[in-house]
Amino acid sequence: MYEAVHARPDGDSTVARVAKTAAEYGFDGVVVLNSSDARATYDATTVGNEYDVDVVDGVEVRADTKREASGSVGNVRSTHTVVAVAGGTPALNRFAVENDKVDVLTHPMAREGEFNHVLARAAVENGVRIEFDLSGVLRQSGGRRVRTIQSLRKLREIVDYYDTPYVVSADPASHLEIRAPRELCALGEQIGFSSEWIESGLREWGRLAERNRRVLSESFIEPGVERGRYEKER
Repeated sequence: MYEAVHARPDGDSTVARVAKTAAEYGFDGVVVLNSSDARATYDATTVGNEYDVDVVDGVEVRADTKREASGSVGNVRSTHTVVAVAGGTPALNRFAVENDKVDVLTHPMAREGEFNHVLARAAVENGVRIEFDLSGVLRQSGGRRVRTIQSLRKLREIVDYYDTPYVVSADPASHLEIRAPRELCALGEQIGFSSEWIESGLREWGRLAERNRRVLSESFIEPGVERGRYEKER
């Protein structure tokens, strides 16, 4: 199972520190999802070998408009194993699920974001994973926590109905915010998500990274391979 993390300067801990903690907690790997303008300095192979954990070089595109997001995705697709787009508005959510260069739509229900049947079908067609962000359940309280749980349940109903690919994360920005897989499974049970469902979402990060690495490797042998091959293999 894998966790998606934010490391310094996008978070409070170095890649090495979050990788060490993730390994101690039983994760097989971490996907570093720093913003494209807050890139961490690290060698994934060196860190991974030191802590016996897979370190995946990812990026989370954060933009205010569809046009801005489109330019950023084009710039980072060839240099990162996993490319995510932070949603949270109808326009950005739609852009992400309709773009076969995007691997994951993160934070789809943030801000004024919504996720409907049309977006679910588009995500299936383009192989875009939908993130279930558990950070609000872990770190909020009162009415905000209740609303977050309601949003997650609504999102799951749509995702399950259309068999939309998804990932699960606690979205840690520090090694102190990392929670072990068993803790996330227990949390899931509390809010109505089975352990198996949570585990599948945690594993999907690793399956995604493995697939993209394979496609990138094949592209060196077959110059001009279509980028859409990232999304045609689920």
